[in-house]
Amino acid sequence: MNLKKPVYLDNNATTPMDPRVLEEMLPYFLDKFGNAASRTHSFGWEAEEGVDVARENVARLIGAHPQEIIFTSGATESNNLAIKGHSRERNHIITVATEHKAVLDTCKNLEKQGTTVTYLPVLANGLIDLEKLEKSITKQTTLISVMYANNETGVIQPIKEISAIAKKYGVLFFCDASQAVGKIPVDVISEGIDIMSFSAHKMYGPKGVGALYVRKKNPKVELHSQIDGGGHERNMRSGTLNVPGIVGFGKACELCREEMSAESKKLNNLRNIFENCMLELSDTEVNGADSPRLPHSTNIHFQNIDGEKMVFEAGSDVAFSRSSACTSATLEPSFVLKAMGLSDDVIHNSFRFSLGRFSTEEQVDYAIKVISKIVKRHRHEGNY
Repeated sequence: MNLKKPVYLDNNATTPMDPRVLEEMLPYFLDKFGNAASRTHSFGWEAEEGVDVARENVARLIGAHPQEIIFTSGATESNNLAIKGHSRERNHIITVATEHKAVLDTCKNLEKQGTTVTYLPVLANGLIDLEKLEKSITKQTTLISVMYANNETGVIQPIKEISAIAKKYGVLFFCDASQAVGKIPVDVISEGIDIMSFSAHKMYGPKGVGALYVRKKNPKVELHSQIDGGGHERNMRSGTLNVPGIVGFGKACELCREEMSAESKKLNNLRNIFENCMLELSDTEVNGADSPRLPHSTNIHFQNIDGEKMVFEAGSDVAFSRSSACTSATLEPSFVLKAMGLSDDVIHNSFRFSLGRFSTEEQVDYAIKVISKIVKRHRHEGNY
């Protein structure tokens, strides 16, 4: 078996760039190097044209109008702009305990400034209780922030139902869709999303570029810039545009739109093969298995092993993670799994495996052998 190691099963942290994306970007580093804001010569026009094409491709992927797309440095900046920048005549925000830290920490920052934030719990399956959501809305509620799909478990929230509740009470609905866009169909119009963040590096594009969808009508959403200086991006996000990154983002979105259906089927099949083989080990459970999930992602708990030791032993053969890449450096147990009611012991032995466009059956088979061998050895030795 001529297999490149380690096998990469951490695509929820970041995806490798598609070579077709890189090919699209390269001219904008060298020949088409102009500033998209330079309106007096061909170098600027060329760069602006590249950005315009990318904006159309990004918008088309999510069912938006190109002018509703604001380019940022990534989903974290987009989340900050959405949550801090929306008009806050009222001062109550509702979010969820299992959101990404880019949302939770932004909300905590606003709490220090006097904003009231409700952090909804989740059920054991990772989903929110829609009845609790509706009961949490007050006359002061200005924004509901719920992520589309969880970065650790892959659990998909009932987006249409959430947006319907938000519309019923005249509240804006913001959605961090970083893990969903490009992986499953997302349509901001049919799903009633008012503001939505996503990032290129989660869909085989470059790091350092993201977008924020901001609805132009029904209702028109107005955001206050968090970065001043030049009035770029409809006065919402000033700064010289990252033209090569934006061009790559656009190409990544174009590829996802064209290939998503076939890719999702392939990844769902590979994910199911992996899961089923892990479950055959017995004393193994999939966290969030009873909920709608992303087709490529799984979070698995193995009983009677040493989780720390397993990560170390598998590291040179299979790349996977225990939680979000943004929190994996800490020793704290996953707050997502904790919110789902799992004990620290269970969380300690739970792992996220996420496949991607370049995952193969051969790689999955190899990962199954590596993980199975470690689990069986731990249980045989009994030194966990």
